[in-house]
Amino acid sequence: MSDPTPVLHARGLRKNYRSGDATLEVLRGVDLAVSPGESVSIRGESGSGKSTLLNILAGLDRPDAGELFWGAEATHRLGLGELTARRGRFLGMVFQAYYLIPEIDALANVLMGARLVGSIGAAERDRAAALLQRVGLAERGHHLPAHLSGGERQRVAVARALMNRPAVLLADEPTGNLDERTGDEVISLLLEVCAEEQAALALVTHNPAHAKKCARQLFLHEGVFR
Repeated sequence: MSDPTPVLHARGLRKNYRSGDATLEVLRGVDLAVSPGESVSIRGESGSGKSTLLNILAGLDRPDAGELFWGAEATHRLGLGELTARRGRFLGMVFQAYYLIPEIDALANVLMGARLVGSIGAAERDRAAALLQRVGLAERGHHLPAHLSGGERQRVAVARALMNRPAVLLADEPTGNLDERTGDEVISLLLEVCAEEQAALALVTHNPAHAKKCARQLFLHEGVFR
């Protein structure tokens, strides 16, 4: 049986930044193929380009060279509006800083994922409530983010990222603001719910123990995978 088509596929990604008169090469030809439902961790020294790579994989930044495919779709062929619309349904994202809207409750924050790509109806509300239950916050749906712990906020962020049933979830240092025990719980939850939702996971982390929980571990060094 042939291998499945990668759900996320990058070829030869390059990204440079200007620093005064110098050019800083951050990515120097990164190749990455993630299969449907696969979990992949990405580690590297500070400044190695991990977050830059994740931003490019998310379509939030464009590479200077190389190609990125979401499924069979080449992102460089999409206009900005098309890219944004496609991202909302294809990808879910979890960040270190949660990025919850402070003025609305946990349930409304989860629903923001659906609101960004369409209208909200009974099916979407049921989906959001089910996701909050799955991440252990069934009784906290009407609490504002300020009344939630750091771990609870990140659980809300995980539920929001999964709201539109994405094919890929990208997580950028999702435990960076959490203590060790809570961070371990969040990583385990991420892996469990991604497996249940059949979503691929690309996890950027500095934590070797968290990285080893993924099916495949990669290390970014001097702009390429080693």
